[in-house]
Amino acid sequence: MLSYLQRIYENYASRFQDAPETFNVADAHRGGQLYDYRFRGWLPARKEAAIVDLACGGGKLLYFFKQRGYQVISGVDISPEQVRLARQVVPEVIEGNVLDFLESHPQTFDLVTGLDIIEHFHKEEVLRFLDLCHAALRPGGRLILQTPNAESFWGGGVRHGDFTHEVCFSPGNLLRLLALCGFRELEARETGPVPWGHSAASTVRCVVWQGFRAVLKLWNLAEGHAGSGVFTRVFLASGVK
Repeated sequence: MLSYLQRIYENYASRFQDAPETFNVADAHRGGQLYDYRFRGWLPARKEAAIVDLACGGGKLLYFFKQRGYQVISGVDISPEQVRLARQVVPEVIEGNVLDFLESHPQTFDLVTGLDIIEHFHKEEVLRFLDLCHAALRPGGRLILQTPNAESFWGGGVRHGDFTHEVCFSPGNLLRLLALCGFRELEARETGPVPWGHSAASTVRCVVWQGFRAVLKLWNLAEGHAGSGVFTRVFLASGVK
């Protein structure tokens, strides 16, 4: 009998991501404009840097790296549907378990990305995943993660919005785990509207968001709790080997 994970991941793109069969270039291009800001200062200077995207999904982040001129790009995903989509972007996409993949690639990469993956692991797997990410990086290499935010009012909707999610992190908690696994230069970032707009609507969204942030910070101060200052429903966390 198939496990529930095997049953879901077999049709993950079509049934749980509403993904098309053909890679959507226009949608990926719009997402890339957000990555430019959210990943600021985190990306390798050398275009020959080796980059792997773990749980690469349909390949949107791979497309971003390709469009920004990076030449050594690869991806890994456990869902065959996601792999078929991502291979429309770059051929170097492996179907398999990311833990097995990382274990077989020590000191190989300059950048490891894992957007929306760490929350899929059981607790006993989380530290193994972070240890393997650290081992797969070359000295000075960077890990970038994205995950639902336990500190956000709406983080629970993301955390419980996918049946395969197992754990949830606050920014401070994830940074402490990264430090435990040997990472340094730790930073958590929000994934809200970017401060530079490509349209009047995006500019308005950014202004409104900053207003809500101010209210949330005041709420924390009134309660006597500083918090992380990261309020978006998902957040980014990064560390360097």
